[in-house]
Amino acid sequence: MSFSSLPGSFSSSASVHPLQPYGWDADWEAEFVPFAERGLLPGRVVRVDRGLCDVVTSAGTVRADTEFVVPRDPMKVVCTGDWVAVDPEGGNPRYVRTYLPRRTAFVRSTSSKRSEGQILAANVDHAIVAVPLTGDLDLGRIERFLALAWESGARPVVVLTKADLVPDAVTLSYLVQDVETTAPGVPVLAVSAATGDGVDVLAAVAAGGTSVLLGQSGAGKSTLANALIGEDVMDVQATRDVDGKGRHTTTTRNLLALPGGGVLIDTPGLRGVGLWDAQTGVGQVFAEIAELAGQCRFHDCAHTAEPGCAVLAALDSGELPERRLDSYRKLMRENQWIVAKTDARARAELRRDWKRKGAEGKAAMEAKRGRWA
Repeated sequence: MSFSSLPGSFSSSASVHPLQPYGWDADWEAEFVPFAERGLLPGRVVRVDRGLCDVVTSAGTVRADTEFVVPRDPMKVVCTGDWVAVDPEGGNPRYVRTYLPRRTAFVRSTSSKRSEGQILAANVDHAIVAVPLTGDLDLGRIERFLALAWESGARPVVVLTKADLVPDAVTLSYLVQDVETTAPGVPVLAVSAATGDGVDVLAAVAAGGTSVLLGQSGAGKSTLANALIGEDVMDVQATRDVDGKGRHTTTTRNLLALPGGGVLIDTPGLRGVGLWDAQTGVGQVFAEIAELAGQCRFHDCAHTAEPGCAVLAALDSGELPERRLDSYRKLMRENQWIVAKTDARARAELRRDWKRKGAEGKAAMEAKRGRWA
């Protein structure tokens, strides 16, 4: 059998592979060669539901069972966006035999007490964080989403939805500036799915690969997905008038091909967004604090009361907003805690750090009271 005749291979006689609109490329093809030689079909998972998944293949969308890929580690379960190897035509039922190594993965910590990560989307190029302009901006939540987005390996984009509800252009520009300050190096787009303003710009971004749409319930994600696709493929529900909160319109993560190129993964509204080993992501969100920290007198400066602390100096001068530093400290503590819960070595280091700080605090208190010997 020649390489070009293997299932999933680009044919020299065809200019476009059937899976190319879903992100299939030469690198994925090379990864799939061992499975193609076994007669398996490549496909991309467009939806997962209770042990079954919908997989788009060159032969169309098929329903497949994930029984053979159910590891104990929840980070290794089949997820929307995965590229998988499925049984060839004729299997009843068909099974997913394996999935290809992920290029990127968007992960958050679960709300359970077992300290587990939950993978929301795989092989993502852009993480689109949808933020509604129907109330006060929660800058801390935006920073949290961005930390996870950077950590995933995807490039984040903040989309301020329902921009048509902002009363005037000046107010809208101020809101965009506030978010730009919170999201250094991240594109911030004001979009209205109702009027179409900004949708073309976002569509151009999404055309460059796979995008995952993230945000809380009521952020207008499903409406935005419909605007990008050009038709009502996602159900939409209004937010509650009593508190402005949204209802869960989307209950599963769905991968959709966009008419202008690229694919979009729509996700259910996220009430909780816990960090999951996202120290690098937090550092990128708060890049200005990391830069200031490099100017501190001590390399292990905790930015609390140390002499020669450039971070505290910037805080005193007004260069660094207090809210920004408080948010940075909060996310770093949370991330340190989740890592310590899952990593025995990190847990021991955290305990030593607590003891050291406790001793330093006790010594400082005794010195203040005049008991220092």
